Amino acid sequence: MKTPVAVLISGSGSNLQAMLDKAASGVLAADIRLVLSNRADAYGLARAAKCGIPTAVVAHGAYPCREAFDAALVAAIRKSGAEAVVLAGFMRILGPGFVTAFAQRILNIHPALLPSFPGVHGQPDAARHGVKISGCTVHFVDEKMDHGPIVIQAAVPAHAEDDGKALGARILALEHRIFPQAVHWLCSGRLSIVGRHVRLAPADVAPADMSGLGPCLVNPPLEQGF
Repeated sequence: MKTPVAVLISGSGSNLQAMLDKAASGVLAADIRLVLSNRADAYGLARAAKCGIPTAVVAHGAYPCREAFDAALVAAIRKSGAEAVVLAGFMRILGPGFVTAFAQRILNIHPALLPSFPGVHGQPDAARHGVKISGCTVHFVDEKMDHGPIVIQAAVPAHAEDDGKALGARILALEHRIFPQAVHWLCSGRLSIVGRHVRLAPADVAPADMSGLGPCLVNPPLEQGF
């Protein structure tokens, strides 16, 4: 049985589309029940509607405080029947009330190799710093920004001529691979947290085809279908 999931977005929803594609192919152990945005103009809402997935808008500006906004988000997600939450470019910090409501059931993706370069400018910050390797991280969400236990990371070369946009494009191709994989692991019940360490239960699954991605390192390794 697939785990019911809500996906929260604020923008174009390219990572959402990667999940929709995996769901359509039948490999994702998630039943996407709701796509929710804090912005009515988020293109990701149209992506969801095209696939027949219910959408909702909870505009943060309509609420007097973060706690009230979080409570409205929780209510909408509960109403959908979702049991896990995926933050796919959701550009609002979630407070303790939200995190507690879905404890150890919230995944986020960040376009840098955490704990380096947290925050909304991860890619340009990494490029300006002159790193030689950059990448992306899927992690559990806790009460601190970009802080929770790490599920999977992907690394790519960073070049001296890179700006945030160029580096970000190289990273994005791997975001679209590792995020659906992490969601699948969560929904399959294969992830457990011990302290700051996320453990992945083994399964008899062949490795993914990584050809065409260019130089990269992904750990834990991607599995067939992802």
